[in-house]
Amino acid sequence: MELTLFSLPILWGQLVLPLLRLLLFISIGLLAANLLESLNWTGKIALVARPLIRLGHFTEHVGAAFAMALVSGVAANTMLAEAYERGDIDKRELVLANLFNSLPTYFLHLPTMIVITLPLIKGAAFIYVGITFLAALLRTLTIVGVGRLLLPPPKELTTLSLAPEKDQDWGQRWQKVWRRFKKRMKKIALFTVPIYIVIFVMNRLEFFDFLEQRVASLLDFLPWLSPQAIGIITLHMAAELTAGLAAAGALLQDNVLSYREIVFALLIGNILSSPLRAVRHQFPYYAGIFQPKLAVELIFYNQLFRIVSLIIAAACYIALTTS
Repeated sequence: MELTLFSLPILWGQLVLPLLRLLLFISIGLLAANLLESLNWTGKIALVARPLIRLGHFTEHVGAAFAMALVSGVAANTMLAEAYERGDIDKRELVLANLFNSLPTYFLHLPTMIVITLPLIKGAAFIYVGITFLAALLRTLTIVGVGRLLLPPPKELTTLSLAPEKDQDWGQRWQKVWRRFKKRMKKIALFTVPIYIVIFVMNRLEFFDFLEQRVASLLDFLPWLSPQAIGIITLHMAAELTAGLAAAGALLQDNVLSYREIVFALLIGNILSSPLRAVRHQFPYYAGIFQPKLAVELIFYNQLFRIVSLIIAAACYIALTTS
């Protein structure tokens, strides 16, 4: 093992700073969740998604997390974890709520996706983004239907009010919020820091790269894919989305592949790379916000549901474009 793999500049730039940034975002989300609960504003924030919340029989806590997910996924999950630990929502509603946030989370990353895809693959970007949007919409609407079947109608939503809160002692309120924040944050750091370090070491030892390349090498089970399309998928998995997009853009520019082939290759790369990327990027902070076992369950359900929805959306696109 080369010492340069874990040199001080690498440790600082790729471990310490990202870990501090992650803990900062979790801290902000946790403070926001505690403060909103202290102010009793969860019901007011839930009004943003009230029609969907009513249809899905979710409580106001899920609605507040849905609205918060438009700004921060970490803050939204923190709010759900707080509500679950207080007993305001049960595990079934927690799982459904985590899946329910697919659409606002998608909108949170949509501007970045458009900025990256449009210059590289031009018109194919609208098709690719449209399919991924359809998949996110399908996930959210499906969860609304499942929630309506499995969850009892909540009583909280029938009594929501926009009346201002009565004056309270802000000093006492803040002390309560701060006590809860410190207690919760210590617990989060206890799980997040060591797990993040383990994932970092595995990443530096190229464990995830090895797994992604192994999966990419098994693409022979898709014989109808051209070698160029397989190259896009391999780059998408072995590197980042931008690498696959750059390759797709070059092939598109040279008229080697059509829009349809480009979009399909990117979707396959997206589907195959998602599970490992979830372990690498989601698990460290999920295991801090939720219990590690619960974090694994949520990520599993999330990724499974995401993959199935992408396959359905892609199948619809293939059916519409097959003459």
